[in-house]
Amino acid sequence: MREKTIAGRLAGYGLALRFETLPDNAVHETKRRYIDALGCALGASACPPVRAARSIAPEVASGAGVIGDYIRTTPDFAAFMNGIMVRYLDYNDTYLSLEPAHPSDNIPAALAAAGAAGRTGKDLITATVAAYEVQCRLCDAASLRARGFDHVTYGSFSSTLAAGLLLGLTRDEAVNALGIAGVASPALRQTRAGELSMWKGCAFANSARNSVFAAMLAKAGVTGPAPVFEGEFGFMKLISGPLKFGDFGGENGEGFRVLDTCIKYYPAEYHSQSAIGAAIELSREIEDVSFIKSVTVYTFRAAYEIIGSGKERWAPATRETADHSLPFCVGAALFDGNLDLATFSEERLTDAGLLALVANIKVVVDPELDKLYPEAMPNRVEVSLKSGETLVREVIYPKGHPRDPIADSELEEKFKNLAGSVLPESKVDRTLEMLWNLDSLKDVAGIFEILRG
Repeated sequence: MREKTIAGRLAGYGLALRFETLPDNAVHETKRRYIDALGCALGASACPPVRAARSIAPEVASGAGVIGDYIRTTPDFAAFMNGIMVRYLDYNDTYLSLEPAHPSDNIPAALAAAGAAGRTGKDLITATVAAYEVQCRLCDAASLRARGFDHVTYGSFSSTLAAGLLLGLTRDEAVNALGIAGVASPALRQTRAGELSMWKGCAFANSARNSVFAAMLAKAGVTGPAPVFEGEFGFMKLISGPLKFGDFGGENGEGFRVLDTCIKYYPAEYHSQSAIGAAIELSREIEDVSFIKSVTVYTFRAAYEIIGSGKERWAPATRETADHSLPFCVGAALFDGNLDLATFSEERLTDAGLLALVANIKVVVDPELDKLYPEAMPNRVEVSLKSGETLVREVIYPKGHPRDPIADSELEEKFKNLAGSVLPESKVDRTLEMLWNLDSLKDVAGIFEILRG
């Protein structure tokens, strides 16, 4: 009976996936996601929650590696620490659907399991493609935030599958792991409501930690509750509502979802990306921000609900709130003519001139733009000048969207900018070479060796 459940189908799908059958574009995009995610991780390797986790991490003689560090720890804790780093800067990839998500959050769980099990780069790529597929298809099936749960809840299943594949679980063991992780997975949407805290960058990392732990338990013989999705008190009954799936990537010619994910061009919440781009374009036409009378951002409902409403968005007290604030991001892009990691420094969060401009920004839902989401990411910025002139820019597909992709050379530049603060230039170049040739790597542990700062 287990093979007929959703968990059974997910386990069977993952176990049947073979690197040799993956199309070249899916392999290439997966390599790009590793370059992007590990760049983000290196850029955040000294962030406060990572330092806190480092202080309590159990150190073991021959455990899993931590990005940019010499410490070895348990695989589950490595997934947690690396997961914080990938996510903290809000610069890693995004998938847009009924439930938005950041699929590269699965990478730390995959790395931890692959490193612990001595897996190859091909194994790692295959498990990562499976994780992207499962999380994205779950996001296609039902919205969680509409029910008060966070998107990382779906990640518990995708990360568990990736970890299970790399740890060598059988089909029954994989179903057990999905059951163990699934019943403990629900995460409250409060993580992303009101004034945001450091936990915003830790939430999926915690799911990844639990996923690796669940896979390790199942491998050791612990059984899990089933059916985790369809049961009387199961996931569909209490959390998601009905879940319906068509074909997964590779089945009946269906494409892989990793191809549909977006790489961020700016270090901010993805729904703001096109608005930031529009505001930067407008800034080139404005001689001085003191000439601005008011600003209106016309957006779609998801952006309004997630980053364009709530008084905290107009006076963010934390970097986590600021990079999830549509008015702050647009204001900073107009004020500075740019948006980068320095935008969210304490100095900028308290800049009186910037905050005065942000206070004059209005966010409005445009029904016509709303019709384009989630296939597009449309924002229109309208600036009214004191002279009476009105300037307008509209961006439908932001840089990094599959319809306007970041080139490999641009991705390398992003990686170099992030990694350069931790690694010497020679190591940055060697790391890029290793990741572009990830499918040739004999042991994934080599990634951690080269990433030591």
